[in-house]
Amino acid sequence: MRRLVWPAASFLFWLLLLAIWFVITQQKWVSPLFLPAPEKAFTALFNGLQSGTLLSATSSTVLRMLVGWLLASLLGIVLGAIIGSSPRIRPYLEPTLEFLRPLPASAMVPVFIAWLGLSESMVLAVIAFGAIWPMLLGTLYGFRSVEPRLYEVAEVLKLSRSKIIFSIALPSALPDILSGMKFGLTVALILAVVGEMLTSSEGLGRWILEAARAFQAPKLFAGVILLGLIGLVSSSFISFLEQHLLRWK
Repeated sequence: MRRLVWPAASFLFWLLLLAIWFVITQQKWVSPLFLPAPEKAFTALFNGLQSGTLLSATSSTVLRMLVGWLLASLLGIVLGAIIGSSPRIRPYLEPTLEFLRPLPASAMVPVFIAWLGLSESMVLAVIAFGAIWPMLLGTLYGFRSVEPRLYEVAEVLKLSRSKIIFSIALPSALPDILSGMKFGLTVALILAVVGEMLTSSEGLGRWILEAARAFQAPKLFAGVILLGLIGLVSSSFISFLEQHLLRWK
């Protein structure tokens, strides 16, 4: 019953939001120039996908998001594991990480533009910089919070450093790593859209920006709906991984 109740409640909540949206547009509490009727937004979504233009824009955004996220995942997990598993390195590098962590990725955009120009590599660099921190800090925290007695047992058993990392530290830190990966994927999607708006690269960012400039509200909301669906699917994918990789927990 619980498996049925929660999806049903979520579906009813979405129906409620659509009903509120429909009433607002029917009563014209907001100008149709800025808030289209739901049927117009979904018609624009269907037409864009059918013509292939919106599908092409979506695939470009998803590809940038995934490439930047994978780069951030690789660097974040490796660096977090190295720093978190080494009590000697950690005191020297943690202050630097705490200095860089609060920097918003948007504030680093001019720096990356100066280095790489308005290019595809600049967009990927911004995505990787913004998405790396949840994974790096999650990995670092996960390795640092491993039960100390497990390390003592490993020393008694004379396990190698690689064996300690892959058999003890990594499984223990996996919940924090997956949480960081889920949050990092959301950050990667946001920065992919921002990068497309800045560089006018093909993607949902440019689609939404051009629709806003032309006051084409249905097309704008069609792009926003797709972004929400991408975020939902990506979050569900990480949750699926968590259920299978954390069965032992």
